[in-house]
Order: sequence, then structure tokens, then C-alpha cells
Amino acid sequence: MTAIVLLSPLFVAAAIAVKLCDGGPILFKHERIGFGGQPFLCLKFRTMTVDAEAILGNLLHSNPEAAEEWNATQKLKKDPRLTSLGRALRRFSIDELPQLINVLGGEMSLVGPRPIVADEVVRYGRDFTYYLSARPGLTGAWQISGRSDAPYSERVRLDSEYCATWSPTKDLLIMLRTIPFLLSGRGSY
Repeated sequence: MTAIVLLSPLFVAAAIAVKLCDGGPILFKHERIGFGGQPFLCLKFRTMTVDAEAILGNLLHSNPEAAEEWNATQKLKKDPRLTSLGRALRRFSIDELPQLINVLGGEMSLVGPRPIVADEVVRYGRDFTYYLSARPGLTGAWQISGRSDAPYSERVRLDSEYCATWSPTKDLLIMLRTIPFLLSGRGSY
């Protein structure tokens, strides 16, 4: 709660900027898999155009290189769906601030594995049981280890290792390393 109060000017500024950008919704709500397999709506400031799904579908259908990148990482380095404001919000993970509301609601924790969608479960294989044992986190081992620059298999390994060896000390170290990593903007797209 304290973090939300302290960050409220940034919340308000980001919300106004998103609304003024194109008049679309301020928040993006996307179903993710939570603790024990329970679905929840993960909140973010909207960083993409309102027709993002159609743009992605067309791109993946018409561009084999983009489809290959998407299949490998579930991300695109040059994502045509992003607004110019969205790029700026993502660079410093400001788009993820609404997830503090998910933390307050008990759906997420400050530190944990990255929240995933149902289509990503297959990528975890047997390690998915580790994922189910923890609440998804606002930050985690993946976020301080290269973020989107790390291959998906490394993300799975980091999430699984985090869940298997969790400790309060590890959480504290991850939180301390998150701030300088976010400020660097490395691996964000």
C-alpha cells in the first residue's frame, strides 16, 4: 500500500498520458496463471494500440522472421503494436506499476516467477509444478538476468530455480538488484 501511495503521482501521470495517447483504455487486463493454477487478471498500463491482436496476427501470418522470433520468445524486439508512449513506459517497466494492485489483492507477490499465460505452460514442461508453487512476482530472477534479452528456456530455468530454492534473503537480493536494472532499461521491449 505504501508503494502505491508513494508512486501515486507516477500512476496518475502515466494514466493521463495513456488516455491522451489515443483515447483507448488506460489499463490492459490479461488473464495469467497464478498460484496453484488459479487464473487472475494481470494489470498493466496499456502500451499497445487498441487493435494490437489483429496487428500481431497479420504480422505473424505475413512475416516468417517475426513468427520465428515470437515462437521462440513470446516477444518482438521491433513490435509494431507498441505506441511511442508504450515504448517509453516499457523501457523502465512503468507499465507494470498497476501490478501493485495485483500484489495487494494477493494474486501476485513482489518477487516471484514471471506471470505467464496458458499458452506458455507447455514451455515449462515438468518445471511447471515449480511455477504453480509460488505467486507470480512483480520482479524476479528473470527480470534481473536480462529480461527480454534472455532466451525463454533461461526464463523457465530461472523461474524454476527461484521456486525450488526460495528464501527471504533471495527475495531481498532480487528486490535490491531490480532498481538499478530497471533504471538501465536493459532488455526491455
